Amino acid sequence: MFFVDLRRLILLLATASSLLTMGYTLYGAYSAERSLLIEQALEKNRAYALKLASSTDAFIANLLQQLSYSAGVLERSRYIDEQLLIDEVQRLKEQNNSFNSVLILDAEGRVLANAPEKLSLLGTTLRGEGTQLALKTRKPVVSPPYLSATGRLLIFLSHPLFDAQGNYKGLVGGSIYLHEPNSLNTLLGEHFYRDGSYIYVVDQHKRLIFHRDVARIGEVIHGNPAIDAVSQGESDALSLRNIKGVDMLAGFAPSSDVKWGVVVQSPTKVVLDELTVLLGKVLRNSIPFFLAVQILIWMLAMLIAKPLRQLARQAPHLDSANASSRIAQVHAWYFESRQIKLAMLLGLKRVNRKMGVMNVERNTDPLTGLNNRRGMTTVLQQWKEMDTPFSVLTVDIDHFKRVNDTYGHDVGDLVLSFLADTMRACTRDTDLICRVGGEEFCIFLPDQDIDQALQLAERLRILISETSSPAGSPITISIGLAHWPIHARDHSTVLKLADEALYKAKRNGRNRVELCDPGVDETDKQSA
Repeated sequence: MFFVDLRRLILLLATASSLLTMGYTLYGAYSAERSLLIEQALEKNRAYALKLASSTDAFIANLLQQLSYSAGVLERSRYIDEQLLIDEVQRLKEQNNSFNSVLILDAEGRVLANAPEKLSLLGTTLRGEGTQLALKTRKPVVSPPYLSATGRLLIFLSHPLFDAQGNYKGLVGGSIYLHEPNSLNTLLGEHFYRDGSYIYVVDQHKRLIFHRDVARIGEVIHGNPAIDAVSQGESDALSLRNIKGVDMLAGFAPSSDVKWGVVVQSPTKVVLDELTVLLGKVLRNSIPFFLAVQILIWMLAMLIAKPLRQLARQAPHLDSANASSRIAQVHAWYFESRQIKLAMLLGLKRVNRKMGVMNVERNTDPLTGLNNRRGMTTVLQQWKEMDTPFSVLTVDIDHFKRVNDTYGHDVGDLVLSFLADTMRACTRDTDLICRVGGEEFCIFLPDQDIDQALQLAERLRILISETSSPAGSPITISIGLAHWPIHARDHSTVLKLADEALYKAKRNGRNRVELCDPGVDETDKQSA
């Protein structure tokens, strides 16, 4: 008896179905593709507006940070003369073309220095909206756009100045002219599309503060639904008609910090022209219909086999570092392949979990649960790569040998654990505590200055000396202190200096904290 195979049945069914559904399919494909392309264009513009809004916030935050740094330079300077002020405004003006002008004002708004010099504002008192707002609030300020006395539309960014006693001394600020070239215009202006898309930015009062048509900057826009929505803090996308009567697809998003709205628009006609081109290609490709059906069936067979083939290719490489990510990228679109994929990922997850536990044990001291030297080296390497400053305390139990000889090693182990627990209680979660020897420990304090480290060391030393230990009476500790990069640029040198400070503490009577001396000689170690 003759049996037809599955391949022939699929060919017969596909041939009959394609003749009946071809027309409807083309119509449905056109309608669906049209909706999809419009939705994608809207979402693309909305996402791009979000990105630009975020970039604008980051740009403004960077400018405020520059002003903050400059304020810190002035506040830390012991002697402030006219030349220092001139140098500082010139540096801010020229370092990256962010500001069109830079000013330093006293508490009454009188100009102490300005750049560029051609502004000739030295000694004058400014009454502009932005400067008055900054002088009044005495905080870092980004002003709303306003017209200056010279008729320029600008925004003013500032940071307050205080003396050592906290008295308000004035501000350092920079102006961005919205009609003139600067870094803000470069940030927004480099994103024009060749297909007729463009970007504009409005403030919360619907005033244009950036537009490709510079003559429109400062114009207040009414009746534009995108601007109405973004000025209320909404992020969305919609179809609209611009003032020239052109149908546009607009995406918009507000900036969270400066309260501006970014709108990205693309002509609807450009999107639909793409669809027309796409439909023409589909029609040309559908002429050899039966051949296309055969190709489609072949492609479906390949599609069914693809996930299993990809999973099989990954099987010999399960021990590689990126095996999980490669398996996760396999598109297992039907049940059997999905279950195999999940089983492989689950197995890898369990293996990786066990390896993670083994790695933790390898870097951990089994008695105290603290990091050992290997764990310490790993963390310090990470800090070195990130250029993280830290203070380091080297801690040693005074006369620990006497504890072991008197009470035995079991009690000695309890004393070590007691010290480890006390150090944990006195430090932050971000601090690194390591056992580097028998009774020797290190405490690393990231982003902690010397004074803070000294306070912690004294607090720890006093707490240990006043708390009963497992030996039945309090023990004492000696502590050496150093800081990276203040005392040395090399990690190993800082650790050596901390050790030398510890030896100094031992030599000077124990139960004390000593700060490192970069000039200490190696003979200090003889007091241990």
